[in-house]
Amino acid sequence: MLPAVVFLAGVVICGFEPRVPSRAILPHGHWKNNEGGFFVHAGRGLTETAPAWFMAPMMAPADPPQPRFVVEFGKDGTPPAEAGRLDAPAFHRNHDAIWQALAPHLAAARGNVLELGSGTGQHTVTYAALTPALTWHPSDLQESHLASIEAWRAHTGLANVAPPQRIDLTDPGWNWTPGGLLTAMLCINVLHISPWCVSQNLIAGAGRLLDRAGRLFVYGPFKRDGAHTAPSNAEFDASLRARNPDWGVRDTRDLATLAAANGLTLADVVPMPANNFILVIARDGRTSTTLN
Repeated sequence: MLPAVVFLAGVVICGFEPRVPSRAILPHGHWKNNEGGFFVHAGRGLTETAPAWFMAPMMAPADPPQPRFVVEFGKDGTPPAEAGRLDAPAFHRNHDAIWQALAPHLAAARGNVLELGSGTGQHTVTYAALTPALTWHPSDLQESHLASIEAWRAHTGLANVAPPQRIDLTDPGWNWTPGGLLTAMLCINVLHISPWCVSQNLIAGAGRLLDRAGRLFVYGPFKRDGAHTAPSNAEFDASLRARNPDWGVRDTRDLATLAAANGLTLADVVPMPANNFILVIARDGRTSTTLN
């Protein structure tokens, strides 16, 4: 088995951006990049709809600069756990923007959502609170992350969050418990800090497990048709590969090829703050509305 560092979520990518309240907005379609700037999401913020238990940290003073990526939360310069609940600085910067892309597909959906590489568990409980008709199934490889997910689950008391489960995406035959078809799968900040086989196995799993209208949402930095989308992403990619030659920013063209080989299609590439994207992978013949 490969080391546990292979499969994690919620990492800090492409430098850092000081934290600002998510209710602050810029004009629609305008983002400051990740090179020393702030970012916020345009449109209706989660401050208008979200429960209080995750709003308070976002309104706190800005954090000091964080590492460019995190291998294990609670270490690598990230905050220690409070009552077992690890806190990912990247969560406070990206959860609102990610939700804006997920909401058109999940806000009124029913069924089961599997998150791969749930990290601290903060994304799972946040989105579960907004989607009471969905049952969220968090997963990770790190024992410390699984403990944090359970702590967040207990803290929030959400009935639609299942106990965390250990899933290793380096295993080609991976599955989830209790099994069956999924309404959606979510994978945040995993593919660039894992070997290529994790991308292969994630997308193959989506081909097996998504229902007819299901979608896989993958968040992170990506190249587009062989080219980096910003100088900071190119530098970040080089730093990843210097640390581990099996890591690196993946190319949407390669991921689209994997999708096609598994009966899927790359239906949408949604721009995100800080030179990131959400890839929306769906069954062949289904398309997604682009959010720009």
